[in-house]
Amino acid sequence: MTNPVAAVRTALLGCGVADTVTVFDDEVPTAVDAARVLDCDVAAIANSLVFDSGGSPLLILSSGAARVDTKLVASALGLARIRRADPDFVLTHTGQAIGGVAPVGHPGPIRTVLDRSLADHPVLWAGAGDHRAMFSIGFEDLRRITSAEVMDVRAG
Repeated sequence: MTNPVAAVRTALLGCGVADTVTVFDDEVPTAVDAARVLDCDVAAIANSLVFDSGGSPLLILSSGAARVDTKLVASALGLARIRRADPDFVLTHTGQAIGGVAPVGHPGPIRTVLDRSLADHPVLWAGAGDHRAMFSIGFEDLRRITSAEVMDVRAG
């Protein structure tokens, strides 16, 4: 199995963005943990959440301060429904474990949605393949390297 952090680094460089991966001494498995270690607003953390859409993965990059409205997203994408994926599904489709999933570095392409509210932050931080690694990136670069559809992912 490929080292997930190395796969993220390779993907970033392959997309023409800098390798800004930072590996921490301690795990940062949640947006709150990451924001504390990075001394940034939790809303600037781009959570990589994997959902199951009829057996196909859907990656939603949401603000660490947001809760995804699955009915809103499913409706906007024309899907019957989406549900939070289980750990095995996530690992199979991303090569990464929950709590460290990155927006890139997966074995194959994954349909991706990017939370519009993340555009409010000049620097975003996202998981880099495991519980100890994150990388920084701007909103437009994140959109470009993931081919994400930008939309509101939370109601209200």
